[in-house]
Amino acid sequence: MSSFLTPSRRQFLATALAGAGAASGLLPFGANAAPDTRNTDTVRLTWGFHGLTLIAKERGTFEKALAEKGIKVEWLGPFPNHAPTLQAVTGGSADFGFGGSTTPALAAIIAGSPLVFSQFVLYEPRTTAIIAKDGSGIDTVSDLVGKSVAVNRSGLGEFLLVAALEKNGIDRSKVKFVYLNPPDAAPALASGKVDAWSMWSPGVDIARLEYKAHDVFLEGRDLEFYIDYSSYVTSRKFSQENSQIVRAVAAAYEEEAKWVNANTVEAETIVQKRAGYSDVIRDQFIERRRTYKLIPVTDKAFVADLQKAADWLVARKILPEPVTVSDHLAQF
Repeated sequence: MSSFLTPSRRQFLATALAGAGAASGLLPFGANAAPDTRNTDTVRLTWGFHGLTLIAKERGTFEKALAEKGIKVEWLGPFPNHAPTLQAVTGGSADFGFGGSTTPALAAIIAGSPLVFSQFVLYEPRTTAIIAKDGSGIDTVSDLVGKSVAVNRSGLGEFLLVAALEKNGIDRSKVKFVYLNPPDAAPALASGKVDAWSMWSPGVDIARLEYKAHDVFLEGRDLEFYIDYSSYVTSRKFSQENSQIVRAVAAAYEEEAKWVNANTVEAETIVQKRAGYSDVIRDQFIERRRTYKLIPVTDKAFVADLQKAADWLVARKILPEPVTVSDHLAQF
């Protein structure tokens, strides 16, 4: 799947609602960078049992790179999913989210959280999926009619279900959306309290194996466009007062991604040991050769694509109102 939307994908999104105007008083995208600032020697980073942030935490190279610049790293976690990390940053107990979905970040921004994007992440292959237990009679998206599906509100799970239903011409009122965070959704699927689950890796991979489940809809296979990306966020105040640290964190993650992309076996083994899943799941990830591409907030083409994604989500009421992405980018 291409990193950016192909012409056909752009046409698909052309009908989405346009974002509303910029909030007053905010620096426009493309304005001069913020002054070179630093008002602390410590950065507090959130982490969970997956992805680039976990690898950075476990390897230690990330911390050494920042230490060379006189910056001490404090790791806060583990967090089960992105929304609590956004709350931690908004509440002032953390400085950065852990590299989660752009959709809950945008939802938090719309709700008034003073968050800004500091860096974006594209990872491939895309493995988020809607799964159902074997023998459930749910083999296609059409089989979800009249059924219940666990999703995370305003997150990747909900978005994927909406996209799957739309692609198959099914009104979302025909399916029951059950809003659960991953720690609650997994046992709900296992016990039969929900009929299906829309989830990302590694949770979906673990559930597929442990509960004898199968894919009903797979993002990388069945969806022709990107709507949700991954991103790092910080508070607007932190980015303005500590532009040096924001730059240093972005550079350290960039170097971590380069190492991961060149060392698949070692990277996946690191995640497995900390997350505690089986060798079977680890080997599946190794075979997929997951890669990470870090994108700066100054990439205008990417920001334009994310804006179209946000408009798509607004049009489908996953996000409650329009948001202008370029108003919420760290200036550093």
